Amino acid sequence: MDKLFDLSGKVAVVTGGSRGIGAMIARGLVGAGVRTYITARREEELAATAEELGAFGECIAMPSNLGSVEGVQAFADALREREPALHILFNNAGASWGAPIDEFPENGWDKVMDLNVKSLFFLTQKLLPALRAAGTAEDPARVVNIGSINGLTYAPLQNYSYTASKAAVHHLTRQMATDLAGDCINVNAIAPGFFPSKMTAHMLEHEAEMVKAIPRGRLGEPEDAAGTAIYLCARASAFVTGHVLVLDGGQAVSA
Repeated sequence: MDKLFDLSGKVAVVTGGSRGIGAMIARGLVGAGVRTYITARREEELAATAEELGAFGECIAMPSNLGSVEGVQAFADALREREPALHILFNNAGASWGAPIDEFPENGWDKVMDLNVKSLFFLTQKLLPALRAAGTAEDPARVVNIGSINGLTYAPLQNYSYTASKAAVHHLTRQMATDLAGDCINVNAIAPGFFPSKMTAHMLEHEAEMVKAIPRGRLGEPEDAAGTAIYLCARASAFVTGHVLVLDGGQAVSA
């Protein structure tokens, strides 16, 4: 029983790992003894996060642009040169776009759907050989997709492509989980509510009002993201696949 949450010696990738929920998850994995690769487009920010997390364990910055299939392939090739076996993949990289429905642009649709859904699928596909090499019947490899409560309930933010993309992530998670279970790969999703990040920074000035809609009475904290991530990657969750874990303090069920 004392090994249920032991992640030491595993290898992980966290996309969008330089800030926000991605950095929170990476911090938890690094502290748990996981060799963690973080990737994002902005090299300086990525390097700074890797240096900060390096104080707690092994964190490696690998810059990439996952907004295209070519970028996905380049990152997957570079990673597989370093790591033939990959125990954990967090598909966290994402984008959002807000505009009134009458003005919502096509590029705001395509950019979000390409990064949040298309790239998530193809990065997982390209890394399947490494994930299959790491997974066992007792302790499968893990793919964890980051969705959102905006993909579960109405979001009054006019971020149409974002809500559609996150709903797609949730269903794609169930589809992939069924198809990959036989390969000893568990696929789950986390649907976060409000966590302080660059994506939600414009809303934080209304924090006092926002928390009124959250039964737990607060926003998400780094420990919430890290703890959920560790559970989904540990032996404790080896029989959990195809689920969307809602991490929102009860907001979605009370909406």
